[in-house]
Amino acid sequence: MVVLSLISPQMRDALEGWLAHERALKGAAENSLSAYQRDVSGFLAFMAGHHGGPQGLDPIAKISISDMRAWMSHERRRGLAARSLARALSAVKTFYRWLSEREGFEPTSVLSARAPKFQNKLPRPLAEDAAVQMIETVKAQASEDWVAKRDVAVITLLYGCGLRISEALSLSADDIPLPEVLRIVGKGGKERLVPVIPAARAAVARYVQQCPMDLSEGPVFRGVRGKPLSPRVIQLVMERSRMQLGLPATATPHAMRHSFATHLLSAGGDLRAIQELLGHASLSTTQTYTAVDTARLMEVYDATHPRAK
Repeated sequence: MVVLSLISPQMRDALEGWLAHERALKGAAENSLSAYQRDVSGFLAFMAGHHGGPQGLDPIAKISISDMRAWMSHERRRGLAARSLARALSAVKTFYRWLSEREGFEPTSVLSARAPKFQNKLPRPLAEDAAVQMIETVKAQASEDWVAKRDVAVITLLYGCGLRISEALSLSADDIPLPEVLRIVGKGGKERLVPVIPAARAAVARYVQQCPMDLSEGPVFRGVRGKPLSPRVIQLVMERSRMQLGLPATATPHAMRHSFATHLLSAGGDLRAIQELLGHASLSTTQTYTAVDTARLMEVYDATHPRAK
């Protein structure tokens, strides 16, 4: 890889050591580790070019505030969004914190760099009736009955249990028949217990009964050729369904999980309990749904309150 060729062997070893630390001791997911590697190696490669050649530990330990500003400016010029740059900066800071503790240098210049400001995007859940209509419409998309039952089962798990699509598709033969409470291994290997509503259990049972393939081992959800079902298949099914229903492009599989959380909150669900059901590591992530609920409340207020007209 061109980027890695610009990084000194010493810093490549340090980067690999940090990634191993994140994997083993913090349980970072593989997708997260790939993003960390991309962000930090890009940063180190920039510093190599910025200073005229691959940098060993000593010059890397002496990076200044102006060096950090140069890197951030370079990233923005090449079109990196503020949110993505903030994520990359966070990865760089975490790497530097680990490296400084290991090598005994002062990382203040890197750690004091300010992330660019950006506005948090609120989740875009579907209205309750739209979520139900989505499931009904998905049922009509497939040419084969077992495929329709499969797609309905997956989307019912997303909306009825708040699963990520990767979590739903990771269900195996050992999970069938679905119990009343399912043990899910989510991001970073974190386990949580998720109640499975009767509608979801019934939807999965109908699919399993109808599926023409042997599901006694391996993944439950299969493609038409018997291989593990790709998330892209469900995404495409929902794309066709949302166009038929006239829903916005934000009506994605992940929006069904957002809808699960938002509708629970609207019905009086406890925020901490919803955090556990979703598998969020931080309550602040779950609190985003409070903003969604408040936004909807204000829409109703603006539309109906006499003083708002």
